[in-house]
Amino acid sequence: MSPVLTADEIRAKVLSYLSDIAPEIDAKALRPDLSLREQTEIDSVDFLRFVSRLYEDLGVNVPEADYAGLDTIDRIVDYLAEKMPA
Repeated sequence: MSPVLTADEIRAKVLSYLSDIAPEIDAKALRPDLSLREQTEIDSVDFLRFVSRLYEDLGVNVPEADYAGLDTIDRIVDYLAEKMPA
């Protein structure tokens, strides 16, 4: 059983995954409260790769109905903290 991650640890993983998927992104420069689509060139394929990575590495299955709510770093971190397996 894996330990529960803190919000800061989740945030670090999210930023790492985004950097892996879209290396042109300066993840440290992203504003956590602004839309990722407005700050980056992430397209729908990159976003699907990101969601797949969340499932593979963190065990969080994100249904398509929830995609629209994952529009900022803060909202992604909150969502993952709520949905991560204990």
